[in-house]
Amino acid sequence: MILMFVILMFSVPLYAPFEKVVYIERSEPINYYDPLIKAIVDYESKGDVFAFNFLEQAAGPMQIRPCRIDHYNKLTGSNYTLSDCFDMKLSRKVFLRFTNGKDWEHAAKNWNGSGPMTINYWKQIKKRL
Repeated sequence: MILMFVILMFSVPLYAPFEKVVYIERSEPINYYDPLIKAIVDYESKGDVFAFNFLEQAAGPMQIRPCRIDHYNKLTGSNYTLSDCFDMKLSRKVFLRFTNGKDWEHAAKNWNGSGPMTINYWKQIKKRL
């Protein structure tokens, strides 16, 4: 009798009482480095896309120096100038070129340069994460 009941159960179609549907109105890709980029922009320029450091000749929200943009141009065959670094999209693109594949700590330290100053730089970035 139990066997007969089990067999009959599989032949009866079952329907959910309510159809549950989730609609995603707008979706944007999330990049692993987005929180790090936000922290670096906060530290470097407080979000000011027109920030310029005359001492280091660093430009834009991520404070890109001439040697960095020159290196990027050489690697990619691009022809960007320092004034192009005021564009957040380009700054992000340059950052991702030099940090892709690294964990956040190494990416931040690499972005800052080299030497003992990178340790303090990472501490400042970590506070903002």
